[in-house]
Amino acid sequence: MRCARVLLALAALAPVVAAAQSAGEVERCFQNPAVCGQGGGQAGGGAAPAPSGGAPVAATRPAAPAPDYTTVLQSPEPDRRHIQESLRTLDKYNGPIDGNLQSEATAKAISDWQKAHGLNPAGKLTPQEAQQLNAEAAKAPIKRIEPPPQTAAAPTPSTQANADALKALQARLAERRKAAEPKAEAAAQSLIRDLKAYVAADGKGVAGDQFAAFAKWYADNKAAGRKVGEIAPIIDDYGDAKVGAAVASEILLEAKQDATSQSQCLVFAWVEGNPRKNTQAFSCDDVAGVEKWKTDQALKSAWR
Repeated sequence: MRCARVLLALAALAPVVAAAQSAGEVERCFQNPAVCGQGGGQAGGGAAPAPSGGAPVAATRPAAPAPDYTTVLQSPEPDRRHIQESLRTLDKYNGPIDGNLQSEATAKAISDWQKAHGLNPAGKLTPQEAQQLNAEAAKAPIKRIEPPPQTAAAPTPSTQANADALKALQARLAERRKAAEPKAEAAAQSLIRDLKAYVAADGKGVAGDQFAAFAKWYADNKAAGRKVGEIAPIIDDYGDAKVGAAVASEILLEAKQDATSQSQCLVFAWVEGNPRKNTQAFSCDDVAGVEKWKTDQALKSAWR
């Protein structure tokens, strides 16, 4: 009976004790909020419950996307050429405008431009950088390229020596021709007299015997009813040859019929003598034939 009374007394005291603990805990939280936050104010200084799970993970920022260089590198060729032209306008590039943005010269130009603008000098452009580059070039003033001043180059010693040698040669040739002109003129006039004598004798004389081409020309015109008109010489060449003085003279032969006339140009070539030697007549168009004749005679020209 006594035990039952004791139990009843303890049961009656339990709410009072709990109330006292709650009041004490409130007072401690008010005086020291950290204690209340850490352990929930457990009586008897009990340990705070351990947090569940592992160690806390620090929050990380998302990685920035990689620069887009592919779009510009794979852009249409006109766009890539435009970029090179913009680099050239800005004095960064002087290579070919071929659209190759990955060439060493173009990549260096892009890198230099990027450095000047505080950008990553990758040597490749993002679409935004390409747009910025082209816009900057479009605003750049047009540069006037002035030609370099022309200065007369002083002749080198060898050039001056060659010029002096040429002048000396020309002077010697002029003297030789001046000395040869009377002889060449006399030889040509002697031929003209023989040609006219052949015509006057109606196709007879030494001129026809020595120059078969002239004899044929006269016979053809006579058969056509044409008469011989003017016969005019022009000296082509004159000089010493193997067997005497050699002459080459262009002769303009005129044939007339009524009010019309025809002209024939022949080159008469011979070596002076009595009679003439190595005689031959060529068409004035047969330059190779005339030059071969001179070579065969070993002609040393005093005329050229």
